[in-house]
Amino acid sequence: MKPSRRELLLTGVAIAAGSAARPLVRSSGPAGYSHAEIDERVKSDKGLKGLTKADLVTPALLLDMDLFEANLARLAAHARSAKIALRPHGKTHKCAEIAHRQMKAGAIGLSVATIREAEAMAAAGVKGILITSELVGKPKIDRLVKLARRAPDTLTVVDNLDHAKQLSDAAAAAKLQLNVMLDVDPAGRRTGVPPGDAAVAFAEKLVKLPGLKLRGIHGYSGVSAHVNTFEARRNHSHKVMMPVLETFARMKKLGMPIEIMSGGSTGTYNIDTELDGMTELQCGSYVFMDKEYRDVGGKSGPVYDDFACALTVMATVISKVYDDHATVDAGIKAFAKDRKFDAEVKGITGVNFSAGSDEHGIITLVSPSREIKHGDRVEFIVPHCDPNLNLYDRIFCIRGENVVDVWRTIGRYGD
Repeated sequence: MKPSRRELLLTGVAIAAGSAARPLVRSSGPAGYSHAEIDERVKSDKGLKGLTKADLVTPALLLDMDLFEANLARLAAHARSAKIALRPHGKTHKCAEIAHRQMKAGAIGLSVATIREAEAMAAAGVKGILITSELVGKPKIDRLVKLARRAPDTLTVVDNLDHAKQLSDAAAAAKLQLNVMLDVDPAGRRTGVPPGDAAVAFAEKLVKLPGLKLRGIHGYSGVSAHVNTFEARRNHSHKVMMPVLETFARMKKLGMPIEIMSGGSTGTYNIDTELDGMTELQCGSYVFMDKEYRDVGGKSGPVYDDFACALTVMATVISKVYDDHATVDAGIKAFAKDRKFDAEVKGITGVNFSAGSDEHGIITLVSPSREIKHGDRVEFIVPHCDPNLNLYDRIFCIRGENVVDVWRTIGRYGD
């Protein structure tokens, strides 16, 4: 059963589920509410009615609900048509409200990257959690065992026999079995054993460990997701994924108790479904999208527009002294800087953006399609959605100019 709004509030995972219909009572004084004030209004059931983007302190992370819902529906429809399961990756959004909407749209579970994400999502009632990064070390293993007691359908990945034995010993001591996926590397050289003989030999040892239940293969090609042009991306994914799928088929032929072949990404969602043997997709970025994905090219042209850029950072023009540029209150601390390119101004052409200092960004006015004035609100398509989301603790959900919900996200690190 989906937890109540109060339960979600107490976990610190999400706020304001279903709050849009209740009236917002403004305090005296000028418009503009701190996050704490908005939180208090939601908790006291005064709601968000009447709150608009103009009331938000910037920089603020916005989610266009119409675009977001269309993204959810599109991938869900593709999965149904292709007869493949969805276990979308929650590391992108780190938000229980979004996870529940993905499940409602047909997802069989949720992929996550960390034990903290897994615990928070399980506490919020999300089922079928796959942890896609190895949980190594006693603190993480102990927490995994505790999680498996509460959520026995949780899956985790392994690529090392000593680690597998540690998981098995911990599970046996707790008198339970851990569901494990063999992590197989599709040439990314990040984690995972090589496909073929090495993977099969490892699996043969894995199935003999008493505390573990081998469920399948985890084979995610993150490199394929961002190969430029659809045909080049397709060729890359087919090349690196075929050995993984052949390993999966070989293990099944040997009688190993496996049924899951999990992988796929937003960039290859309509490519990996062509591959015989894939049973589920882990697409994550499709809910938000970003400049990086948009620029890799789609099936129909140089812009990847299968899913819309629903996530933006809104900033305010705080200085307009010079004719050739404007300064906004969103700099390095407002945008993930893990890519060589910066954010892109949404809805205005003839401008460039640089997040050049901690709290300031510069919009260079080359030949702007509209005037940018002091005090204007400007939205930016983020470079890379996952780490950009990680910089904020809440998402303001927008329809038109209205704020209709505020969703909390899972903290980055810690307990």
